[in-house]
Amino acid sequence: MPAMPAPLAPATFALVVEHAPLVSIDLILTDLAGRVLLGRRRNRPAQGSWFVPGGRVLKDERLDAAFLRLTAGEIGRAVPRAEAEFQGVYEHLYEDGFAGERVSTHYLVLAYRLPPGEIDLAALPPDQHGDYRLAFREELLADPSVHPYTRAYFSG
Repeated sequence: MPAMPAPLAPATFALVVEHAPLVSIDLILTDLAGRVLLGRRRNRPAQGSWFVPGGRVLKDERLDAAFLRLTAGEIGRAVPRAEAEFQGVYEHLYEDGFAGERVSTHYLVLAYRLPPGEIDLAALPPDQHGDYRLAFREELLADPSVHPYTRAYFSG
């Protein structure tokens, strides 16, 4: 089995963001009452917006491995991709990026719905999201602080 891919150095990553789209996975997770998990993003792009958890697929990282890494890092427990339902491919375009407003960011997003379960907001990892909340579909669709790309997962 190949070694775990290493994240790129910031300067190298900035060049990739400037010249190529990124592939990411977004995780749609609901609790047993049907409320959706949202996190307030700490980082650019979409900093300060409520967003579903997720993250980038790394170079040479298989999708199943990326899914395990991202679910462990974003929701605190590794979930096999086979347990999730694929929702589709989405395109996210941002005018800014991790390094500031100088370079736009382009994501091709693979959205997956995880099985509903208990969600302990206090136990969720604080690395990417400063706050967490649970919101019913109607509530998040009406809330302008929920990023439009997240609202798009529930508007259909």
